[in-house]
Amino acid sequence: MRRPAPREIVVVGASLAGLRTAEALRAQGFTGSLTIVGAEPHLPYDRPPLSKQVLTAQPDPPGTALPLPAALDARWLLGRPAVGLDLTARTVLLSDGTRLPYDGLVLATGSAARGTPAALAVPPRGVLTLRGLDDALALRAALLPGRRLVVVGAGFLGGEVAAAARQRGLDVTLVEAAAQPLDRAIGSAAGTYVGDLHRAAGIDLRTRTTVTGFRAGANGHVTAVELTTGDTVRADVVLLALGSVPATGWLAGSGMAVDGGVHCDPYLRALRSDGSVVDGVVAAGDVARVPQPLADGARLTLGHWTNAVEQGAAAAATLLATGTPAPFTTVPSFWSDLHGARIRSVGLPAAADEARIVEHDLAGRHLEVAYHRRGRLVGALTIGRTARLAAYRTVLRDHSKPAQKPASAA
Repeated sequence: MRRPAPREIVVVGASLAGLRTAEALRAQGFTGSLTIVGAEPHLPYDRPPLSKQVLTAQPDPPGTALPLPAALDARWLLGRPAVGLDLTARTVLLSDGTRLPYDGLVLATGSAARGTPAALAVPPRGVLTLRGLDDALALRAALLPGRRLVVVGAGFLGGEVAAAARQRGLDVTLVEAAAQPLDRAIGSAAGTYVGDLHRAAGIDLRTRTTVTGFRAGANGHVTAVELTTGDTVRADVVLLALGSVPATGWLAGSGMAVDGGVHCDPYLRALRSDGSVVDGVVAAGDVARVPQPLADGARLTLGHWTNAVEQGAAAAATLLATGTPAPFTTVPSFWSDLHGARIRSVGLPAAADEARIVEHDLAGRHLEVAYHRRGRLVGALTIGRTARLAAYRTVLRDHSKPAQKPASAA
């Protein structure tokens, strides 16, 4: 059955995935009403620089605004987060009481910084998180040369901030619960390599340890961090880089499946709690939990820049399709820059059960790792060897294609 093309589309989320979906809708021929809702007061901006150039550039931080096409012709409702969704009435409720009707809906609310466990009392001053532009500017103001920074969490974000702070001349301690930085994301061998990069840059890396408490002065400003090892590390600033959680709280009670992100089918169509498709609703970016062929079809959220861009275009195509849309099978990729080393990856290293070291040269800043799952390639990572990823991507693209049904006998 062919469904009619939507006439009124609401995009909830005014960041990269939401913007790219809106652009793709117009590029693919949508001429109806287009409304973009954003929780922040800012127009869309680029997030990767927030943990790097925004913190280090002198004398002023660079602009991060994303270009807006003149032909986008969208209504922007910024600083007014969505707080509810009524699937029956097909309306989105905003924080100011506005109700937005839709016949096509894009969920692109991204994710929020994960906070500390409730049992830990966090001082009111000096303990920060980094997710948005305002967070980055506040952190930049706090990163003064000679200060002591403690970063809790040595994932991509925590590692990038630690590197930026060392570049700014701060004394940096990086605390990680796992045996190595990025252990779950890229494996122990590559994680050890990253740990060596941090130590070579003068960062005090503490692994296999977590925070048990904070100390603060009479003014409420943090002065130290207490660790499970029994050590107390002095701090003028603390950054909590404990990962992120998909921003789905506003969808509670909607009937949608949202644990760990908005559950989607292979076409990026949102699903109800019973597994059925929600008509006219798609998701894209960090909030979308999508089946991944390289992980045997398991639904995963991927908080990477390229994922937001590629899913935005695919979600638009699905929303506008009058027949069966094309499945989303793009090979994931990500990048990071640490201490002058260029980390690039394709596929899903975290889905592997085996990591094969092809090259390991710390002094020359070269690393190449191939990741396999039950003997099949599922990912690759390089440092200083970006050109080698093209061959891996070709193989992974073939592995990500949906299985072809055998031709029926004549």
